[in-house]
Amino acid sequence: MAMILKKVERPRELKWYQASSMLYGDWGTSKAYVLGIAFALAGHGSWALLGLMSLLTALVGFCYTIICRIYPDGGGVYSSVKSRSPLLAVVGALLLMANYVVTVSLSTLDAFHYLDVPNPQIWAIVTIVFIGAINWLGPTKSSNLSMPITLLASGSAIVLFLFTLPHLTHIELEWPTGGWYLNWKNFVGIVLALSGVEVIANMTGIMELPVEKTSKRAIWPVLLEVSILTFLLGVAMNAIPGLTGHTEDMLRALGSYYIGPWYGVLISVFFGFLLISAGNTAIQGLVSIQFLMAKDRELPPVFARLNRFGMPGLALVVATWVPVVVLIVDHDIVGLAALYAIGVVGAIALNLGTCATNFNIPLKRWERAVLIAGTVIMFFIELTIAVEKRNALFYAASILMVGLILRSIAKMVAPVPVPSLVPTAHVLTVSEAKNIAPLCQSSSLVALKGLNLNLISDAAMRAKVRGENSVYLGYVEEVPPGAELPEEFQPSEESLKIFAKAEEVLEKEGITVIPVWQVGDNPGKTIAYAARELGVNTVLIGTTRRSALINLLRGDVLRTLTTHLPKECRLIISS
Repeated sequence: MAMILKKVERPRELKWYQASSMLYGDWGTSKAYVLGIAFALAGHGSWALLGLMSLLTALVGFCYTIICRIYPDGGGVYSSVKSRSPLLAVVGALLLMANYVVTVSLSTLDAFHYLDVPNPQIWAIVTIVFIGAINWLGPTKSSNLSMPITLLASGSAIVLFLFTLPHLTHIELEWPTGGWYLNWKNFVGIVLALSGVEVIANMTGIMELPVEKTSKRAIWPVLLEVSILTFLLGVAMNAIPGLTGHTEDMLRALGSYYIGPWYGVLISVFFGFLLISAGNTAIQGLVSIQFLMAKDRELPPVFARLNRFGMPGLALVVATWVPVVVLIVDHDIVGLAALYAIGVVGAIALNLGTCATNFNIPLKRWERAVLIAGTVIMFFIELTIAVEKRNALFYAASILMVGLILRSIAKMVAPVPVPSLVPTAHVLTVSEAKNIAPLCQSSSLVALKGLNLNLISDAAMRAKVRGENSVYLGYVEEVPPGAELPEEFQPSEESLKIFAKAEEVLEKEGITVIPVWQVGDNPGKTIAYAARELGVNTVLIGTTRRSALINLLRGDVLRTLTTHLPKECRLIISS
């Protein structure tokens, strides 16, 4: 019995400003802790290190505009390296997972330092567990809040910078003291918040076309804001007389000194919520990459097993509790920064290096040279972290060891084939259904989640009244939120059984079924995409059985569907 696989199709609807907002959630939050860490390491010589950090951020961002162009269907380290070496792709993914884990811990911890609460590590742990519990109910609507939080945080940082301008000409800067290796170590200590660009590369498969233009428009505004503003705020930091401490909340200190204590509180609130949002995004990223690897049989299948709300239960447990363990072991911002850097730097170095040495992809000579330069710099940064930060090396080695052991176990577990006796095994993707549309006469799409006999009867009656002999049946295979999915996906046995039973009922009415199978984390948008592509004028759907709480957290499928359906398409709801 052969395993049935279908090509995964996802609508390209991600706009540049949406991707840019997600990138700012990582790069933008770096100001919240990089400034304080830099001052703690190098004092009044920190401005020079921040300048180098800004240049490195610009270089990495530019390299990823090249990668996004080369890999328009997914340029993250796992996807891009897979064609060269599946093992190296897994190593890159595990390093990225190590980074995501510490992103959750570091972001939530620093958020509560900014919110100035006692025992911030306790608040951070409780918040991570709470975020995990909310995500257990499936993809939340938290992404709807990321854009306004991003705008408020970025706007407050720009206003702060404007108030520092009159003081910049009066600042006396010091060159970093100590030997070149000490300054190199200090520089390596602030190489943070680069993982957001990996997230952007992962999203190329759902970006609006042309991907090259969309990715550049997403990366460049954030790159310029973060690079320039972080450096200039780092310069202004040196004008505060008698500045000590504030490793965890330097933006609060800057706001209080240059504008007033009230502004210090205001900017702390904005960046505090942005940091919490970044923690939630990192948890979802951790879940997504575990799910993807499990579907590719690089992790045991249990990591892809969904709960009743469409979330991989074990993957979410890992994504929630491993960051908690990290916080229990180490809740020092500088210590967590070292753990953070070793994962993201390694993943980026691997991605850049693999692309630079791949002579089967179209690269200009100067582009290849830039990628090689980025690879070399990131390699030496990674080497320095491994030599100087034994805890970080042990942490990364532990993640790699556990991940590779699980990979070996996954390779020994045979996939369970879909029973061949299911009669509707040959489901169609949207593009396949679109190709045979001239052979069918159907203006209706029935969105199924279960076997709703009333809904199916209504569809049959409507088809007969309109003189049509066929009906589109749609089923959305829900997956966790994430920009990447396997290129091919195995339809669930539940979906095949629902198609089979619905087809049996409709055939008795003389109606031919066209089974349309889709994958997505937002059923409403996914159904609307199918309706647009197939050119139907009516979508029939049953009423939801979800509770009011689930609809509040995840979003109402009916409301989302109504918003995204073409204006000329009617929505019929059947009980």
